[in-house]
Amino acid sequence: MAVRRRLAAGTAAVLLAGGLTACGSDGAPAPTPSRTPTPTSASPTGPAKPTDRSPHGVLLSAQLNAQTARRAKVNYRLGSDAGTGPLFWLPKTALQVKRTTPAEAEQLIVVDTVAYQGGDAAATARLGGRHWERFSVPPGPDGHKEIPYAGLIDLLNPAEALAAATADGVEAQFVGEEKFEDATVAHYRVTTDAERYAAAQTQLSPARRDGLRAALTPGGSVSLTLDLWLNDRDQLVKLQRTGTGEIGRADDSVVYSEFAGPLSVQAPAEGDTVDAGTRSVSPLAR
Repeated sequence: MAVRRRLAAGTAAVLLAGGLTACGSDGAPAPTPSRTPTPTSASPTGPAKPTDRSPHGVLLSAQLNAQTARRAKVNYRLGSDAGTGPLFWLPKTALQVKRTTPAEAEQLIVVDTVAYQGGDAAATARLGGRHWERFSVPPGPDGHKEIPYAGLIDLLNPAEALAAATADGVEAQFVGEEKFEDATVAHYRVTTDAERYAAAQTQLSPARRDGLRAALTPGGSVSLTLDLWLNDRDQLVKLQRTGTGEIGRADDSVVYSEFAGPLSVQAPAEGDTVDAGTRSVSPLAR
């Protein structure tokens, strides 16, 4: 598999220190009275309530928790790309990851509509002593500035995965309780496809939904299996996406920790960056 990534870019430097950290500081949601679900599939005809302990209801509760948490630490593997670091998905987007596999740059920072790459000795040598390249995505036809690396962020965002898992017509199944990192978690499984997964992201622009759909369909994959593990507070602690296409296979996993925790994303100092202007990077096939 080749590395799969989406848009990259950057313009003006932005400093984010504590602004996103302060957002959503209300903390993680309180535990629900009971998390043991009815071990059957569920396709409710109407919207489920968070107190509904069917598989669909539990996943809806997890979706609401993700929206409330607004941030988490991610440890991901997307094809042959892997990394770890904090992700903010509300109220604004921010990401700071250190790659754990060979990549164009050791570290990636995204602060709203600006991105930075570098942070390693190779970048310092290439940039004449500075450590970071700063860039943004060219505006679209409507003048709207897109978020750099939006494709990567959409694949990592737990709220998006849970929106896809609770979309109309998608069936959820309780697989059972399992051990994960010294805790007991509830394992759920959802079968969907890239079209429905992308369509569930109504907050995204049409172009961004198209990019997500393409990223989820390696080799023309027609179906996706989402395995989701939730802790006793209905928080998503692990996501796995699998799917098989004619010439490729989706096999992604993301582990989440520190939901609503004291996380921050710090943009590099202005004097330690080189402005690379605007650029676009096409997504790479698996």
